[in-house]
Amino acid sequence: MPELLIELFSEEIPARMQAFARDTLRKMITDGLVEAGLTYGHAQAFSTPRRLVLVLDGLSTESPTLREERKGPAVTAPEAAVQGFLRSTGLTLEQLEKRDDKKGQVYFAVIEKPGRAAPEIVAEVLEKTIRSFPWPKSMRWGNGTLKWVRPLHSILCLLSDDTGASVVDLDIDGIKAGATTAGHRFMAPDRFTVTGFADYAAKLKAAKVVLDSSEREAMIWHDATQLAFAQGLELVEDKGLLTEVAGLVEFPVALMGAIAEDFLHLPPEVLQTSMREHQKFFSVKNPKTGRIEGFVTVANRETADHGATILKGNLKVLSARLSDARFFWEHDLRVVKTEGLEGMGAGLANVTFHNKLGSQKARIERIAALAREIAPLVGADPDQAEKAALVVKSDLRSAMVGEFPELQGLMGSYYARAQGLSEEIAAACKGHYSPLGPSDAVPSEPVTVAVALADKIDTLTGFWAIDEKPTGSKDPFALRRAALGVIRLVLGNGLRMNICHHTLSGLVNSWQSRMIVLDKLRIENAFADAAEAAQGEGGMAAALQLLQARKLENKSFETIAEVDAALPLAEKGLRAFKAQWEDLLSFFHDRLKVFLKDEGIRHDVIDAVLAMPGNDDLTLVVKRAEALSAFLKTEDGTNLIQGFKRANNILTQAEAKDGVEYSFGADVKFAEVDAERALFAALDAAEAALAPAMASEDFATAMAEMAKLRAPIDAFFTAVQINAENPIVRRNRLNLLSRIRQICQSVADLTKLDG
Repeated sequence: MPELLIELFSEEIPARMQAFARDTLRKMITDGLVEAGLTYGHAQAFSTPRRLVLVLDGLSTESPTLREERKGPAVTAPEAAVQGFLRSTGLTLEQLEKRDDKKGQVYFAVIEKPGRAAPEIVAEVLEKTIRSFPWPKSMRWGNGTLKWVRPLHSILCLLSDDTGASVVDLDIDGIKAGATTAGHRFMAPDRFTVTGFADYAAKLKAAKVVLDSSEREAMIWHDATQLAFAQGLELVEDKGLLTEVAGLVEFPVALMGAIAEDFLHLPPEVLQTSMREHQKFFSVKNPKTGRIEGFVTVANRETADHGATILKGNLKVLSARLSDARFFWEHDLRVVKTEGLEGMGAGLANVTFHNKLGSQKARIERIAALAREIAPLVGADPDQAEKAALVVKSDLRSAMVGEFPELQGLMGSYYARAQGLSEEIAAACKGHYSPLGPSDAVPSEPVTVAVALADKIDTLTGFWAIDEKPTGSKDPFALRRAALGVIRLVLGNGLRMNICHHTLSGLVNSWQSRMIVLDKLRIENAFADAAEAAQGEGGMAAALQLLQARKLENKSFETIAEVDAALPLAEKGLRAFKAQWEDLLSFFHDRLKVFLKDEGIRHDVIDAVLAMPGNDDLTLVVKRAEALSAFLKTEDGTNLIQGFKRANNILTQAEAKDGVEYSFGADVKFAEVDAERALFAALDAAEAALAPAMASEDFATAMAEMAKLRAPIDAFFTAVQINAENPIVRRNRLNLLSRIRQICQSVADLTKLDG
């Protein structure tokens, strides 16, 4: 079977687009060929800055001939129906067949679609691919209409087998397919002819082009690490930069240079970021001091002076870049030493966080209040947590973060130490954004944890308060990530905290920032107190009653009149508040489900646990879910659940039929058989053991006690008929089923389990 080789040769393709382009070319070509009836064995795509390449092995030589039969209208059908059928098939009346059917003769069309040769199909699919290729950005050049990411110079399209190679006949806007390509732009620019992929790859390598991007990455990493090792230094790993640089060169040549002494005092992250962002340099550090002392740049060619001229030019540009970084660093240090982080962050009062939530300064004050509230629960000093929260975002106003936004938080930690603040505050500056993703480390320092939780809870409650929630795949404010961050902070540190209480506090603060209800009532803390009351036993009625009481505390007639006018608005606001709070808790639970499913816990197990009291204690929820999940993986667990469901189904049907609730009064004296009496004894023992185990959160013991019920329940259902003729015995047995349900439901809502 033939081999297909395609190369699209152009000006430099941006490195960030190359992986996408490789995958897209492979998918569009293979999908198109398969749709047209061809088959292939294996497809592989490659890219360099100047070419996209696809090779297919085992391509079929032609598409198969297809034969299709279509049933048409009856022979006696109206002429219009027959003509419509003829148009749909492209046949004439004479070409139709008449066949007997249940209701008489009908027309049949037999359509044969002859196969096509592979070159014809390849040309058609490749032209369609090139003309419709979905580049993120594309351009036109010259007088043609063709659009490509950069000007397209040539197309190599070759079908080869044991008998030789042939060029596919293709012409796109004057660019004719051929069997030639060019080597490295500088070291081997001449064009040459190829006869197949093996020949193509070998000649490219001889022409100083490394076709495989992964091979270029390996070459860069090997050469760069060897250069650093030779001087007793280490290359700083940067996989993203490695992939990007491999997309910038066709023949990588690693060159190493030293950073001038004037810049070595800069924080290593500043040097690394500046060199990576502006110059695409790898950083080289001294393993003894941790300082960044050198760099590795990757040239696209070999030179007679072994890269000396290239290094000289790079050093000149690097010196200018690092001079800027040094200026930012020294400027920020002067501000910190004269005004402190508080002074540096003073300008945040004029920076809008969100037009409905006020300034960054207002947000920081909310976070500080929440961090102080959370601090005792995580073992942090409240004063330190509040102080940290007030300064952790000050570096947003620094010159360095203005130039390199990715250094926010990290620079704050440097400036905090320069000011002489505690190490706890410095760590909070750096760590309060964490965890940023599922693989990011979870901070454990108490002050950092308090501020990180407060930051994320304020983000969630703030956007919930203004009804800016994630919808479908849209999450512009990264609220799902914030919720997952809260979950990982709580679980990663084993925290026992009432998430409901703190989301409530955050939501109250956010509503106060909006000045909803509170501003119109002009009553200090009235809305906050009413919002708390709305969650209690009295619910909304209690909240409104409290607002009325607040009204009576005011002596001013003008204020009382304003309160009377605002009470309908207050009720509406409180109802909206309560709905948002409940919706936010549901959002937390949804994120927890996603997190636990990734940990291997079934969704129905999570639902069963979340239906229990205390579902706002995330650590408790996880402990219960893990214990229930482990229990269900045992034979006793599976069988017990079936026994519970049988008991629950019988009981539910009986209660619906009789119109009563069987939940009290099961007495062993009405038991008629030993299996029945044994179940009473087993339930008594389980009840006595489960209560203390659940109280002490010893869920493993609780599940073990539950497992002991499996055999007595199985024996009970085998030995007795629940709906006995004697009404007293029937009622007693139904009440006994109720005891089974109550005891089993004390560990989780087992009705939520599947199966």
